[in-house]
Amino acid sequence: MATREHTEGEQERERFADRALRIAEDTVYWSIAVLLLAGCVVLIVAQVNVIPRLRDNPATTIMLELLDGLLLVFIFVELLYAVRTSLRSRELVAEPFLIVGILACIKEIVVLSVDAAKLLDKGPEFARAVVQVGVLGGLVLVLAAAIFVLRLQRRNADHMRDKPDDA
Repeated sequence: MATREHTEGEQERERFADRALRIAEDTVYWSIAVLLLAGCVVLIVAQVNVIPRLRDNPATTIMLELLDGLLLVFIFVELLYAVRTSLRSRELVAEPFLIVGILACIKEIVVLSVDAAKLLDKGPEFARAVVQVGVLGGLVLVLAAAIFVLRLQRRNADHMRDKPDDA
């Protein structure tokens, strides 16, 4: 009988610890979500302020600055989606982070491409920029393939779950 009471007490402590950790985990995720949302607002306001500040610069410079900042906003929004998904499903989902990686690579490719155009007459620096763009492009392909595999795996798992048993 003492063993049974001990086991019930242990189970109650485990349930309490699980609830406390779940609340702490949710608090951390909500804090991250609020900070990411605040970061999005700050970045959008900053992008609106870029246009008047750069009005005397060439249009390509203004567009590059805007695109650079807006891609950063997309990264923040995708991270916010990852946090929201984690809160809802109670598991860490890889796909949003892969998308963030793709967006970060694209952001760097855009910046490096514009910089590389300015380095055409500087051989080694131009070659280095081209290699960086190539590596980032390859990374985009790898991350896209990973997303494809994850979605294919999820589709197959859903198909297997919905398939009626033959027996």
